[in-house]
Amino acid sequence: MIVVTGATGNVGGALVRTLAADGSAVTATSRGITDADVPPGVVARQADLTEADSLRPVFEGARALFLQNGSASAFRLDPRAIAGVAKAAGIERIVLLSSQGVVTRPDSASHGGVALAIEEAVRESGVDWTILRPGGFASNMYAWAESVRTRRVVTAPFGDIGLPVVDPLDIAEVAAAALRGDGHTGRTYELTGSAPTTPRQRTQAIADAIGEPVAFVEQTRDEARAEMLRFMPEPVVDTTLAILGEPTPGERYVSPDVRQVLGREPRSFADWARRNADGFR
Repeated sequence: MIVVTGATGNVGGALVRTLAADGSAVTATSRGITDADVPPGVVARQADLTEADSLRPVFEGARALFLQNGSASAFRLDPRAIAGVAKAAGIERIVLLSSQGVVTRPDSASHGGVALAIEEAVRESGVDWTILRPGGFASNMYAWAESVRTRRVVTAPFGDIGLPVVDPLDIAEVAAAALRGDGHTGRTYELTGSAPTTPRQRTQAIADAIGEPVAFVEQTRDEARAEMLRFMPEPVVDTTLAILGEPTPGERYVSPDVRQVLGREPRSFADWARRNADGFR
């Protein structure tokens, strides 16, 4: 059995569907998950990564674990306690969803520091491990969905600065390969899309996917910062704006790791937009 944490998120949900489609025995877990959130045959179990003891009954009988790094709650995790519960339950393999920020923003507590601490706990757990370090997610563009649906406009900063955002489905398929196959133990994979795309280009890809014009309106950095501060802590906002506006060479880099693991090129942003067009109509 494979346990998937964060199973209602973009990557976790895609991973559950990928594993279930291939007939793997899967337990999907998150704080509020219900049977309605998972495909037929998948067991849904509620648990909280910030409370390691809640994971004990979920991990019982499992052989492999997909560990989501906690996202916004990452600073509240006790990764060594989680790894200890996994090992005690007999789990033999952990695939960790980490962050590219471990190497590109190591001095950022929000993007690098917490993720590195979780990586270290997994490496020292005594369990076989694989670490996934994705860059920005294509699904982050869902933040534009309401304005596209209601006004056919995207408002964003740094309209002509490109980053190779990665499709969450590619992350899920790499995770599935690492959970089920050999040759991934002790490996760290950096996961990106197939090519850098700018916000302006992504807007056009969404317009092409829904078959209607969508205008792009470029924000100033200060305008974007003020908007982001309404729902994100200040350190996260400042690091995010630095990534979007002054990306490092590592953040611009197109990694070969998706191709090496899956034997094909990463999906493009246009692929993601076509597959998720209904969310923008």
